[in-house]
Amino acid sequence: MRPGLLLRAVEVRPGVPGDVRVAGPVIAEIGPALAGRGEREVRGAGGALLPGLHDHHCHLLATAAAAGSVPCGPPGVTTAAGLAAALRAAVPDSGGWVRGVGYDEAVAGPLDRAALDRLVPDAPARVQHRSGALWMLNTRALEALGVDDAPLDGAADARLDGAERDASGRLTGRFWRLDGWLQRRLAAREPARAAPDLAPVGRMLARYGVTGVTDATPDLPARSLDALAAARRSGALPQRILLLGADPGFFPAGPRKIVLADHDLPAFDRLRAAVAAARRAGRPLALHCVTREALLLALAVLDEAGPRPGDRIEHAAVAPPEAVQAMARAGLAVVTQPSLLARRGDDYLDRAEADDVPFLWRYRSFLDAGVPVGGSSDAPYGDLDPWASIVAATSRTTPSGRVAGPGERVSAGQALAGYLSDPWSPGGPPRELAVGRPADLVLLRDPLAQALAEPGHDRVRLTLIGGIPAYEAG
Repeated sequence: MRPGLLLRAVEVRPGVPGDVRVAGPVIAEIGPALAGRGEREVRGAGGALLPGLHDHHCHLLATAAAAGSVPCGPPGVTTAAGLAAALRAAVPDSGGWVRGVGYDEAVAGPLDRAALDRLVPDAPARVQHRSGALWMLNTRALEALGVDDAPLDGAADARLDGAERDASGRLTGRFWRLDGWLQRRLAAREPARAAPDLAPVGRMLARYGVTGVTDATPDLPARSLDALAAARRSGALPQRILLLGADPGFFPAGPRKIVLADHDLPAFDRLRAAVAAARRAGRPLALHCVTREALLLALAVLDEAGPRPGDRIEHAAVAPPEAVQAMARAGLAVVTQPSLLARRGDDYLDRAEADDVPFLWRYRSFLDAGVPVGGSSDAPYGDLDPWASIVAATSRTTPSGRVAGPGERVSAGQALAGYLSDPWSPGGPPRELAVGRPADLVLLRDPLAQALAEPGHDRVRLTLIGGIPAYEAG
């Protein structure tokens, strides 16, 4: 039988001390000066005990893969010469591929197969744009995938609207929003390729006090789902997982994610059909909207189809006032990523349309309008550390020190609440400690008010998932 745990002298609510008994996977008792029953006791010394944090939008396998990839953009790589040096020094993976991430056009302009052939002539190479929306492949990579100048059709290639071609019909090596296709093609061509190791991601999340994750990758192939399930069963990835994809397999099915691609918005009728399919499956919607146009299109389709509880907007990176009010009327939640401002805020300010700048990555405006806001990382594109996102939400400071929309700042407590909300209700009421609830808990070193005055993951002392320690500070 699993040994119990007694957490003594913890802050169970702000300013309220108490003891908490964990028995098996649940909270068994909360009260003052509980009698010990021979279980292990942890002295909390007044530190806050919170429900475990939930990252409402993350890409687990991409985060794991990024650890073994070549950084190809700022801050480490800022010039064409730096990009060339980074790619030529790269160590190919087990399949002989060079994998780059984080590319930005400011480094060396648009990348295509010809540019990558000059940089990596002797090995298959693929480089991901820092937005996550675009993969750029060289000729060796296209040959390895068996698609170089071949017709992209048939069941395996039925969704290749994002495969870019030049005026002669030749593939440019630029593939938009085709992660699922790329992974399936790699698996078919290289069946022995190992999945990225998820254990380091699980350890980092536990170190940060994260006990659950919503994986937002929309169309994970079967092999990727199997890798996630294996990591969850083995404990390599101890966090509870909710999926936004089409076929969740081993995991619970969250809202159905529909991507409104920035570079190629779907027609109204096509989006309406996708929404109808999700409704028939009985799933709420998670609509990926980065641009103003994408958000307004999504809201127009939802207005016709009718919103349902659990519907959410991913990112809402540009939200004009009329959109904020429409979201409030429809009862939609927003899942946001404050750390993207800390990483890429200067790009947003410099490259956005002038009319969009006042409405970038809003937070307080949503809360003031009654729109629930859930916190997330969008890792590997944003910072996996939720405490870094909390700091970013309070400061809204870009890498150069500019402040992006000071009126959109929120308190650290408000930002934390977005991570404490239920996985099925991002931005809803924060979960609370209660008898019978899962013992997914994080114990901080300090009372909550002190921790929020200077947020940081170094405040985390102990993380429990299902009553089992997933992280414990030394």
